[in-house]
Amino acid sequence: MKFEPRDVFQKLEFDKILELLEQEAISPLAGERLRSLKPSTAYKDIDVRLREAREFKLTLEKNDRLPLESYGDLTPDLRMLEIADYTLSAEGFQQILQILLNMRDIFKFFSGVKKEIYPNLYNIIRDLSFDEALISAISAVFDEQGEIRPDASPELVRINREIQHKVRELDIRFRQIIQESRAKGWLSDSPESFRNGRRVLSVPVEHKRKIKGIIHDESDTGRTVFIEPEPVVEINNDIFDLESEVRREVFRILRTLSATIRPYGHTLAAFQEVLTRLDVIQAKARLAMSMRAEMPVLKNKPLIGIRKGYHPLLYLKNKAIKRKTVPFELRLNAENHILVLSGPNAGGKSVAMKSVGLLQLMVQSGLLVPVHELSEFGVFEQVFADIGDQQSLDDDLSTYSSRLQNAQVFLKNASPQTLVLIDEMGSGTDPKPGGAIAEAVLRGLYRKGVFAVVTTHYSNLKVFAFRNQGVLNGSMHFDKDTLSPTYELKVGRPGSSYAFEIAAKSGLPRHIIDHARSRTGSETAVDDILIELQREKQELEEHLQAVQEKEKSLERLIKTYDSMHHDLEVGRKKLKLDQKEFELRLSANTSREIDKLMRQLREEKNLERMQQVAKELRQERTEKAQQVDNIHEEVVKLEEKAKPAASSRPLQVGDYVRLRAGGATGRIEDIKGKKAQVTMGGLTVSANVRDLLPVATPLQQTAYVANTDIQQAAAFESKIDIRGMSKEEALRVLEKFVDNALLSNAAALRILHGKGVGILRKVVRQKLKEYGGNIARVYHPEQESGGDGVTIVELA
Repeated sequence: MKFEPRDVFQKLEFDKILELLEQEAISPLAGERLRSLKPSTAYKDIDVRLREAREFKLTLEKNDRLPLESYGDLTPDLRMLEIADYTLSAEGFQQILQILLNMRDIFKFFSGVKKEIYPNLYNIIRDLSFDEALISAISAVFDEQGEIRPDASPELVRINREIQHKVRELDIRFRQIIQESRAKGWLSDSPESFRNGRRVLSVPVEHKRKIKGIIHDESDTGRTVFIEPEPVVEINNDIFDLESEVRREVFRILRTLSATIRPYGHTLAAFQEVLTRLDVIQAKARLAMSMRAEMPVLKNKPLIGIRKGYHPLLYLKNKAIKRKTVPFELRLNAENHILVLSGPNAGGKSVAMKSVGLLQLMVQSGLLVPVHELSEFGVFEQVFADIGDQQSLDDDLSTYSSRLQNAQVFLKNASPQTLVLIDEMGSGTDPKPGGAIAEAVLRGLYRKGVFAVVTTHYSNLKVFAFRNQGVLNGSMHFDKDTLSPTYELKVGRPGSSYAFEIAAKSGLPRHIIDHARSRTGSETAVDDILIELQREKQELEEHLQAVQEKEKSLERLIKTYDSMHHDLEVGRKKLKLDQKEFELRLSANTSREIDKLMRQLREEKNLERMQQVAKELRQERTEKAQQVDNIHEEVVKLEEKAKPAASSRPLQVGDYVRLRAGGATGRIEDIKGKKAQVTMGGLTVSANVRDLLPVATPLQQTAYVANTDIQQAAAFESKIDIRGMSKEEALRVLEKFVDNALLSNAAALRILHGKGVGILRKVVRQKLKEYGGNIARVYHPEQESGGDGVTIVELA
C-alpha cells in the first residue's frame, strides 16, 4: 500500500493504535510484529485476518478461553542448534518446553467441535501435528521448577548418592571438631561459617595457630579467621570432585537431549510462528473488546459505508472519563465519491475526516473497528493525507508551499483506488487565490475519480460540490441556540462557520461585529443561499425517492392482482373441465344399462331402434368429449399466457419437459405433428404436445430406453368411479388406474366407490395394500365431499 506523505500513520494516529496493540501482546515477538503492522491491499488476506480477530473476540465474549501463555524467542537457540554437537542451555530447554506445552493445550482446544466454531483460527494449525514425545523427553530431565532432576540418569543418581554420603560424613566430623575446639575455648560465639564454598570454623586470631587447617579468609576487623580444619579438607575435596562429576554428567545429559531435539528444529520454529500469530490475533481481539469493535462487511473494491462509526482513540478517551462519544455515518461509492465537509471551528470536521482514514487503515490491517457490523469497507491501494502544519525549515518550505507540494504529488499519482484526506483545503494563503487553487485541485482529484474527504471554510468549494454530481456537501451540526457544536455529521448540506455568532458569544462589542458583517457583503449571502438550495435539493431528492418507492409498491400490487385474476380464471375453467369429464365418465359407467337395452332390442329384432340408440349415444359422447377438449384447450391457453416470454417458443427435439397432468420429467426424442415421443426414465411415452410443459435440464439422465405407447399417461385423470362394478372388474380397473398414476407421478387419487354395504370400499383397501411404500396415506374426505363413499389416496 502506498502512502503520501510518509508520515500518514502519524497524521491519522495509526501509530497510537499500534502502541495500544503492542501493550496487549503476551510476547515481545508479537509486540515487535504489531509495531511493524502495515495495511494490506490483498482482499483475501484482509478478509482472513478480520475473521481470525472476530473469532478470537468471540472466544473472549463467550469466556471460551483459547489457552495461550507466555513464551520466549527460540530463534537464537534454534539457529545454534543447527550446529552439530551444539548443546542447549537449561534456559533454552525451558523455553522449548513452554512452547510445547502451549501447543499441546492449543491442539486440545481444537480437538472437538471448536474447530468448526472457530474455523479460521483452526486453519492456523490445520496442517501441523503434535507429538508429546518431546515434552516427555524434556520432562524426564527437568523438574517443574526448571531444575535438573536428580534422577535424570543412572550415573547422576550414583553421584548424588555419593555426595549425600560425603555430606553426612562431613557433618558428623565437623560437629566433632566444633565440640572439641569449643571445649578448649578456641572458637568465636558463632563457631562456623562458609567461605569459598567450604565449611569453616570461626576462630579468634589469637587461637589460629592452635587449629590445624587451611585459612580461607579473615573478618574485616582482622580479629577472626576462618579455618577449614585439616580432618575435613579431604572430605571437602571429595565433595568438590563429585560436584565436578555432576556438572560433567549434566552437560552430557543436555548434549544428548540437544541431539534428540535437533531434528525437530523446523517443527519448533513452526510452533513458535503459530504462537506469535495467535498472540497477534489475541491482541487485536482484546483491543477490539475495549472499543466495542466489530467486523464490517468487506468489499473487493473502493468503498466506504460507515454506520454508527466512532474515532477509536476518541472513543477510548471518552470511555475512560465516562463521556458519550457521538457516532457518525458516511457512505462514499462510485456514484458519490467525494465529501466536502464544512462547519464551525472545533465542530469536529477534522476528527470526522481522520476517523474515515484511521478506520480504513485499521480494516486493511485486519483490525476490527468501532462501527456497526453492517458497515461496508472496500480496499484502497493508496492513502494520501494533507493534515496539519507541514512547515519544514530543512527543506525551506512554508506551510502553504508544503500543501502545494502535496497537491502536486496527489494529482500526479491519484487513481480511483486512492483515498485522499485534506484538512482545511486551500488555507495558508490569501483566501481568494487560495480558494481558487483549492477548487482547481479538487476538480483535478474529482476527474481522477478518487475517493476523498476534505474540510474547508471556502464557499467556492461548497458551490463546486453543489454543482458537480458525485461530490457531496456535508457539515458538522451546530446548535444555534446554545452556539455549541453537537459533533453530528450531516451529509447533504453545507455548513456555516457561524463566525459572527461565535464572536458575539465570545464577548466582542456589537459595533465591531456589525462592521464586520458589513464588510463581508455578498460572501455570506452566497453561503446562506447555497445552504438553502442544498436543503431544498435534499428535500426534493427524499420526496422523489419516496414517490419511486410507492411506484414500485404499486407495480407489485398490480402484478399480484393480475396473477390472482389469472389463477381464478384458470381455476374456474378447470372446475368446468372436471364437471364435463365427470359427465363423460358417468355416461361411460351407464354402459351396463345400455348393453341391457341393446340385448332387449336385439331380442325384439328392432334393428332400426337399436341403430338409433347407438347413434344417439355416440353423438352424446362425441359432444361431451369435444366439450372436454375445448375446455382443456382454454386451460392450456391460459397457462401459456402465464409463462415467461423465454419459454413461449415451440417445443423442439432435445427439450426437457414434464407431463401437464403429473410430475414425470423426460426428454423429447421426436415430434410428428401434434404428437411427441418422450423418454421418461426407462420408458418412451407418446403424448400430445399440448400436454407437455418445458422444464430445466436435469443433472442426470437414465441411459436406457424401453419403447412402449402410454398415451393415457399424458392425459392421466386422477379420479375414477367404480360404482356398479363387480369385485373382479373393480380389482382390474384399480390396478390399471394406480399403475398409470404412478407412471404419471400423480400426487393424489380420488376413488368413488359408493357406500352400499362397503364391499367395493374393502376391495379398494385390499388393492392399495399391494403397493406398499408407494402409498403415503389413505383416508375418506369430509361428509360433504363424499364421506365413506370416496377414498382419497396420497402417493409417496
